Amino acid sequence: MTKKPRPQPTKASKAEINAFQKTVYEHYTKEGRSFLWRHTRDPYKILVSEIMLQQTQAERVAAKYPLFIARFPTMASLAAAPLRSVMRQWQGLGYNRRAKMLRDAARAIMAEYNGRVPQDADALQKLPGFGPYTARAVLVFAFNQPHVVIETNIRSVFLHYFFAGKKNVDDKKLMPLIAQTMDAHNPAAWYSALMDYGSHLKKNNPNPSRASRHHAKQSAFAGSNRQIRGAIITLLLATKHQTQSQIIQKLDADPDRTGDILAHMQAEGLLKKQGARFVIA
Repeated sequence: MTKKPRPQPTKASKAEINAFQKTVYEHYTKEGRSFLWRHTRDPYKILVSEIMLQQTQAERVAAKYPLFIARFPTMASLAAAPLRSVMRQWQGLGYNRRAKMLRDAARAIMAEYNGRVPQDADALQKLPGFGPYTARAVLVFAFNQPHVVIETNIRSVFLHYFFAGKKNVDDKKLMPLIAQTMDAHNPAAWYSALMDYGSHLKKNNPNPSRASRHHAKQSAFAGSNRQIRGAIITLLLATKHQTQSQIIQKLDADPDRTGDILAHMQAEGLLKKQGARFVIA
């Protein structure tokens, strides 16, 4: 039986690479966004920003980031903080589980690396809340290491520029192009420029990410478990502790559904019980 030839990885010519880099950097020079985390190489501060930026728009993070850093200016201060205090500073960013994972990551770095962020992707991926992208993004932006990374804005740029008119494009086709076009001398600036160009494209064109095989429309927030989880955290920050029946009554929520959510939040370590009352762990 004759084997089908393996598809070759997508390649760009030197002229295409130069033209692409020129386009991205020209936009960055004229319209690049200024965020506080782009003006530091402190690995701790970069780490905080990358966890905050997961599934959250940069503009929302920009409002919360300086307040969080002012309250927890060092890895040691975050590691020593009670979860309730971290959650209070996290309010407004959503996905509250990230706040716990960030605090737990800080504790792991203090215990295992003497408070120094490891400069190794495998080590970073063992930390709570760190997947392949977040680990490599920290290495890119804190240490200027030339790693291949992809997130929604980067994906949008490559789909728009190299795959116009295509549909159902797999990330496997984008990754070789991301590697080939990367500015290996200054990957931190390059990826910032790519992200800003991608944000610009999505505001001024139909979302290029819809051409991705991996694109999934986010489910509505209203009425979702995410909304109920956030409301529970907000309530417990305001009142310190509540019984399950009190939470259900004050949120006017479905008893069975809320009970399941509370059980999950307890299993995740976000909540704990003191007698019959739930508190932030």
